[in-house]
Amino acid sequence: MIRILLPAHLRTLAGVSGEVILEVGGAVTQRSVLDALEAKYPMLCGTIREHGTMKRRAFLRFFACGEDLSHEPPEALLPEAVGKGVEPFLVIAAVAGG
Repeated sequence: MIRILLPAHLRTLAGVSGEVILEVGGAVTQRSVLDALEAKYPMLCGTIREHGTMKRRAFLRFFACGEDLSHEPPEALLPEAVGKGVEPFLVIAAVAGG
């Protein structure tokens, strides 16, 4: 089981509170986790990754185990602790402004 923490606006859109728990078959990568998340919550399609390119949206960041994984390739394996459900995969809304 994979634990995912979403920012408040995406939790509201998906109609969830707290963590999202998902089953991910095969390798646990950013792509497989986000594919499973969008399959379970189709209203999130296009909110985390752009529709055509499937690239991370500019004002979202991915973290796990204290590491910024935002610029890692989507096929890169996530830390083992995420795959075992010990640590969550974090989708964080970036803060911008001056």
